[in-house]
Amino acid sequence: MATTTPPRHRRSAPRAPGAVQRSFDELGAPLFDVTFCVLDLETTGASPATCAITEIGAVKVRGGECLGSFHTLVNPGVAIPPEITVLTGITEAMVIPAPKIDEVLPSLQEFVAGTVIVGHNVRFDLSFLNAAFTAAGRGTLTNRVVDTLALARRLVRDEVPNCKLGTLASRFRLPHQPAHRALDDALATADLLHLLLERAGGLGVTGLDDLLALPSMSGHAQAGKLKLTTELPRNPGVYLFRDHRGHVLYVGKASNLRARVRSYFSSDDRRKIGQLLRETAVVDHQVCATTLEAAVLEIRLIHALLPRFNRQSTTFGKYCYLKLTLNEPFPRLSVTRTAKPDGGLYLGPLTSSASAALVADAIHTALPLRRCTERLRAPGSVRANALRDGPCSFAQLGVSHCPCSGDVSPSDYQHTVDLAVRGLRGEPSLLFAPLIARMAQLASAERFEEAAATRDRAAALSAALRRTQRLDQLRRAERLVLHIANSTVELRHGFLTAIGEPAEPFAPRFVGNPGSTVLHLDPPPMGESSIGGSSHITPKHHADELLAVASWLERNATKATLLGAEGEWSTPWPALPPFTPMPVRS
Repeated sequence: MATTTPPRHRRSAPRAPGAVQRSFDELGAPLFDVTFCVLDLETTGASPATCAITEIGAVKVRGGECLGSFHTLVNPGVAIPPEITVLTGITEAMVIPAPKIDEVLPSLQEFVAGTVIVGHNVRFDLSFLNAAFTAAGRGTLTNRVVDTLALARRLVRDEVPNCKLGTLASRFRLPHQPAHRALDDALATADLLHLLLERAGGLGVTGLDDLLALPSMSGHAQAGKLKLTTELPRNPGVYLFRDHRGHVLYVGKASNLRARVRSYFSSDDRRKIGQLLRETAVVDHQVCATTLEAAVLEIRLIHALLPRFNRQSTTFGKYCYLKLTLNEPFPRLSVTRTAKPDGGLYLGPLTSSASAALVADAIHTALPLRRCTERLRAPGSVRANALRDGPCSFAQLGVSHCPCSGDVSPSDYQHTVDLAVRGLRGEPSLLFAPLIARMAQLASAERFEEAAATRDRAAALSAALRRTQRLDQLRRAERLVLHIANSTVELRHGFLTAIGEPAEPFAPRFVGNPGSTVLHLDPPPMGESSIGGSSHITPKHHADELLAVASWLERNATKATLLGAEGEWSTPWPALPPFTPMPVRS
């Protein structure tokens, strides 16, 4: 009777004292530091639901060196089909004295712990192993996985008739040849892995993250340009795609520069990416101390260079304002592309004229400001306002005043204007209360579509006020110094001016250092943080940076320590309601 080969382990010499194996949770681990466990199974059939494991073979390798092996026959508890015996040479007599799979799993789990599992068509092997682990109440394997079949299809498919393990081992004359036995096949797969890693090095694959992404990357039409990413670090920063003339095509930011840029060759399927990669000849980068510095430098570069593949390079010029014309008699609301120090009350900058119009609709719903556009003279002037034959259409509907028809006294109209000013400058309930009442009235009348439209207007108003509030709060802070994540950040009027080490005295490093490979960009002069000296108006070309800083502060509010502040760092605004969608009633 054949005897079962017990699990055996071959280990290399002990590592030098103090040597520590790197954690594989760090995807950027260099490949020579990664421990791979190459495994192969033999089974009684193709389905883990109806078939069982008959043999397990595994080899543990790191840096081209074999660290140990694991091999055992397994008693499947079911008959082995004759065709399987012919294929593998494993008979029922060989597996009867072998351990059951439940007895093998603890040793196997220990052997693969902390490794990256490798297999040829590894999904097949893992489906059987995970079914066995689950049946034994041990969960499933959570190791990261590399499939040499997928790698071979990407790297050597044009050199071989097919990517079967036997074909690859024969064509590339691997030291071990597969024989439909678990350990032999695992050894052949380990040889194949080392060959494929050498090939992958030509595409700039140096880390585990690169290897895991390679099957999808190397199938990209521009995969040959992966070498442009070889020198990119795994740090926060900004990256620039340049064409052969050095012109910047696209600017982006990333918390991991290498992973983000390489993702363009795999997971990023936006329509313009193919054209961008075709034109790209150089990828520049600038490492940043924090994600905040990366976000700010990205915005400044986009505004300065206007790359044609950056949508933001064209959208910020389309920002606009909603203006309450306090500089004219009987003020009204208007949407304008430019803001001037003319005494008007400006809300914004807002993202588009359509959003500004929606905010105006919300205010008009709350207050009966005039909607006609005639230029009216001040009350008591020598020449009286030309009167209409009758009220305008909005006044006839009872939703607005019409001063040009004489339906409202100057004092009554001024009271309405005062409510609008107070609502836009810190008492939003004066605007939201009528909107909420209107929504309730419409809902009670089962006019749900009109109620939803009113809610959308209220939500637009709330978002616009929140945006203006965030901009205004930052601009009123003359100087803020914060400590977060081993860095000290300095803000002046909301602009990032310096980042440095936490050592004292504070010695900041300016954003966009002189000598940078990207561009030296200082923040705008502090005198330009408003328009014509008006502290209530934010220039639209400053909004993106200020909002990026505001978002960063909100995300890190519980992590940052305020070291110093000059000027105001508070807001008179109460919490603003979000106006989430109302439930649909049948």
